[in-house]
Amino acid sequence: MEALTDIGYMKSVLQKHGFHFSKALGQNFLTNPTVCPRMAEACGLTKEWGALEVGPGCGVLTRELAHLADKVVALELDARLLPVLEETLAEQDNVKVIHGDVLKTDLTTLLQEEFGDRPVAICANLPYYITSPVIMYLLESRVPAECITVMVQKEAAERLCAKPGTRECGAVTLAVQYYAEVEKLFSVSRGSFMPSPKVDSMVIRLKPKKELPLEKEEEKRLFSLIKAAFGQRRKTLVNALQVSGLQKEQIKEILDKAGISQTARAEQLSMEDFLKINILAGTKSGL
Repeated sequence: MEALTDIGYMKSVLQKHGFHFSKALGQNFLTNPTVCPRMAEACGLTKEWGALEVGPGCGVLTRELAHLADKVVALELDARLLPVLEETLAEQDNVKVIHGDVLKTDLTTLLQEEFGDRPVAICANLPYYITSPVIMYLLESRVPAECITVMVQKEAAERLCAKPGTRECGAVTLAVQYYAEVEKLFSVSRGSFMPSPKVDSMVIRLKPKKELPLEKEEEKRLFSLIKAAFGQRRKTLVNALQVSGLQKEQIKEILDKAGISQTARAEQLSMEDFLKINILAGTKSGL
């Protein structure tokens, strides 16, 4: 079996099928042979598990997942890669490649149809331009996955894993950490890809929470407040939260009852602080 991290071999396969890298799709294929085994191992897969891969590319990570899982389903957006994957994954009889857009796929139904009651891990090397939309779609859809292991731009990883009170902490940080426990695993240098991107990457793992504290409508209000707070992050909450529909005096009263300083700014608050604000805001008009 040819190594898919062998640049010469992969170039010949891609050329054979007339494939050219698309900047619009953010395509960078891994050529570092140590990365994908570590990513697959981080999923905690066994032969009783299924694996869903988003964006298999040329199949280098897919092969590693197939060695560990009972079955792998790979969802690929670029139709030009389907014949490439047919060749590179020819020896993997437990892999199914589906042509589709993850953001337009009912993943809960897909997982049920393909894996039944087996535990499932999701794994992906995500293009930088679509990192947050895909992660949030996976989390907001409440996809029944035990874990989500993804490679993202290092800067995005720092943001997603940021602690309250740091410059990196933002609205997406709290949104992700509301739905899942998230941790950094390891860094991947830009030289590990073909073609080489201009930035380094990092692999992170998200473990979706089994139970969430809010109903859908309450979540909608919570994220409206978070978006308003971080939308004007240089302003104090008293001023920033007015965008959400609350009046200044209402905001002051809410902050006092929540035990939060009226001079506090969004990045200083934890998710617990925003949950307190959300509960109190629910009793006020305008939200």
